[in-house]
Amino acid sequence: MKPATALVRTARPEDARPVAEVHVASWRHAYRGLLADEYLERLSVEDREAMWLGAFADPAPKSGAFVAEVDGRIVGFASFGPSRDEDVAERTGEVPAIYVDPSMLGTGVGRELFGAATLALRDAGFARATLWVLEANALARRFYEKAGWSWDGAVSTHMFDCANEPVVRYAVDL
Repeated sequence: MKPATALVRTARPEDARPVAEVHVASWRHAYRGLLADEYLERLSVEDREAMWLGAFADPAPKSGAFVAEVDGRIVGFASFGPSRDEDVAERTGEVPAIYVDPSMLGTGVGRELFGAATLALRDAGFARATLWVLEANALARRFYEKAGWSWDGAVSTHMFDCANEPVVRYAVDL
């Protein structure tokens, strides 16, 4: 895939719809065969739009999101903030979401977004960062490992969005 030049910027409320469209399209692409087809087909752009509109309009402290634009079109996003996990050190942040339009996979857009989210966590004063990834998602796991992250041994089925399939936690020192 040809490298893309993306503009990575802070997400705004008016980005909620295109982010929701990327979110649903990327889930249907990345999780086909890993989650039930019926579950993936029930994903709603409208529900995701409402979720992202709230997050972008009123971000929590030390939290935020970035979008990647190519030719004026939002093709990916990443969010960041304090860790939601109870078993981590106090200064641990999290990247709860990073998704790229399937047509942009392999172009470097995901790397740019992931780098921006990681840097934002460091700039917010976090010393460590974590994320959860579907255990069976080998492609995503390789992406994180290439970025220097590693599985910290935690496995869970707590992610309702992942149909309670096993997820593993990756971590990196910032």
